[in-house]
Amino acid sequence: MSTSVLVVEDATPIRVAIAAALTDAGHRVLAREDGARLERDIDEFRPDAVLLDVMLPGSDGFDLLKIVRRRCDAGIVMVTARDAVADRLRGLDDGADDYVVKPFEMAELVARVAAVLRRRGRLATAIHIDDLTIDPESATVTRAGEPITLTATEFRMLHHLAQRRDRVLSKTQILTAVWGYEHYDPNLVEVHISALRKKLEAHGGRLLHTERGLGYRLGVTRDSES
Repeated sequence: MSTSVLVVEDATPIRVAIAAALTDAGHRVLAREDGARLERDIDEFRPDAVLLDVMLPGSDGFDLLKIVRRRCDAGIVMVTARDAVADRLRGLDDGADDYVVKPFEMAELVARVAAVLRRRGRLATAIHIDDLTIDPESATVTRAGEPITLTATEFRMLHHLAQRRDRVLSKTQILTAVWGYEHYDPNLVEVHISALRKKLEAHGGRLLHTERGLGYRLGVTRDSES
């Protein structure tokens, strides 16, 4: 069952981008521009995590934080342009689990949400695909019980593909998720995919597939694989 994340952010471009990134990461997302419906959303949507912008019209994020804490035990990530230490301490003291300052890399925000969900027991730690095991908490990978040594970038790429097992991801999607920017040379993806595939296949058959003209897929073999 997928986890649910409630996003409260008044800036439309940021709200849309966050919702898209979290949806792509496999979460159910409800995005609001303010906290006017917060109590009802908590009761009806039952979020596992809540992202709260601090500077909102009406009640600010600190006020909404207190409402969330009274009504549920969701993980809370504060998202704001206010980076003063006093503001960060206030949010954490009031019960926030994490505090992200704008501007931020979308991949980092998604990773922080996942970390909060794991700490609260809302997200499975290890991912298993055939004989491959990926543990994001310890940042370890094994195949058929044998450890596989990956670079930090290779691990982020593998984890991103594993979270979307059997889905084809384009080079642009991978660039955005792993590097946080979609305009790098696409060959960057090819080089890392090749290195990652070589390490995985040193311990078994092919799990990382190239779908011609579309992108890459992590999963069991299909007749259409290339």
